Amino acid sequence: MADINNTQFFNFIAEPELSVKTVIEHVYRAMEEKGYNPVNQIVGYIMSGDPTYITSHKNARSMIMKVERDELVEELLTEYIKNKSWEEKQD
Repeated sequence: MADINNTQFFNFIAEPELSVKTVIEHVYRAMEEKGYNPVNQIVGYIMSGDPTYITSHKNARSMIMKVERDELVEELLTEYIKNKSWEEKQD
């Protein structure tokens, strides 16, 4: 039995926070490995909020659930706009 006169210590080690971009990349690769169309499945998840659109392979489902869906949309749209040719001046 523990001595009630002593203080117990609890050591909590937080998981490092992953960037939204890292989560998307990981989920995309996991979906590909399982033979799913990653774009369709990620869109299904974003639109519905139903995590079953994402495979549990390589912990992808729990990773994507740690990110807010609006953050996923923001990251995807930011990358899309950044990489579009219509942003460049046309002569």
